[in-house]
Amino acid sequence: MPDVLQKNPENTAAAPAAAAPEKARSLWGDAVATLLRSPVFLISGLLILLLLTVAFWPGLFTSMSPYDCDLAHSRQGSAPGHPFGFDVQGCDVYARTLYGAKASVEVGVFVTAGVFLLGGLLGMLAGFFGGWWDSLLSRITDIFFGIPIVLGGLVILSVIKANTVWPVIGFMIAFGWPPIARVARGSVITVKQQDFVQAAKALGAGNGRIMLRHIVPNAVAPVIVVSTIALGTYISLEATLSFLGVGLQPPTVSWGQDISTAAAQYRNAPHMLLWPAGALSLTVLSFIMLGEAVRGALDPKQR
Repeated sequence: MPDVLQKNPENTAAAPAAAAPEKARSLWGDAVATLLRSPVFLISGLLILLLLTVAFWPGLFTSMSPYDCDLAHSRQGSAPGHPFGFDVQGCDVYARTLYGAKASVEVGVFVTAGVFLLGGLLGMLAGFFGGWWDSLLSRITDIFFGIPIVLGGLVILSVIKANTVWPVIGFMIAFGWPPIARVARGSVITVKQQDFVQAAKALGAGNGRIMLRHIVPNAVAPVIVVSTIALGTYISLEATLSFLGVGLQPPTVSWGQDISTAAAQYRNAPHMLLWPAGALSLTVLSFIMLGEAVRGALDPKQR
């Protein structure tokens, strides 16, 4: 009787090779894959890409200067070569709408980066070390939360004339970091109680290594989400301050300035208000959509 334990060479040769196990993706790799499948992210990303192109290379879209004005065309509507019409000073509304994007983008991006770094650093230090540092930060943030940011802007920026974007950016960073700090603090407190952090402490890892290698990578996601959503809010705040006359000042072109000038002429020349206001609304909506897409990708509960 043939040995049933003897291997069959034919069956061995025909056996398919074992499939290699699929490599597990990290949190960030999974988030990127989720974003690339999100229609909201793709639409907002295309809109923001167009906005950035307009902001930094407006000459690609118009040969007109926002400072070339002719009172003879004051408040006139659309004309050949001037699709958006003219404002009170006879300036081309299309050119001013395009050039106004630069100030809004600069303010939004730099303020977001500033509050992310300042608020994130202070909040993470407070959440990690606790004690008197945490108590001090909590009291400072309570003070800032008690000051309305628009009222603070009216008081401070009325003294500091913002001929460039930097005074506005500095003010918004100084008053905008507390919400980010609170989010970072709560995230760090949650992460530092995890087992892998306690294991790192038991193995003798120092505070710096624990913070950089274990705490920050696992606690930074909520801070990124809140900062991204807030970017649109910062753009709206800059337009509001410019509308009230304490934000960006001429010769800087700003949507808030143009909206303020056009508000009094809305009945006679509605085009002066509709185009810069529409550009501002579309910009804010794009960044809010981007923030929502990022939150859905980084928060497993949203999937």
